[in-house]
Amino acid sequence: MYVAIVPGIPGAHTQAESLDELQENLKEVLGLCLEEMQPDVVKQLPEFVGVQQVEVAR
Repeated sequence: MYVAIVPGIPGAHTQAESLDELQENLKEVLGLCLEEMQPDVVKQLPEFVGVQQVEVAR
């Protein structure tokens, strides 16, 4: 199971069984979160490319 979070946006988290599905789910949840935010708050969000962290259990 893959899990994604966006720490700077409350409620922006999702999970999926594949990375492709995770990316689609994350796009959807980000869109929903941004729709609920006030426009002035959206303008204040930092712009970033992204970070991907992978942890491997031993």
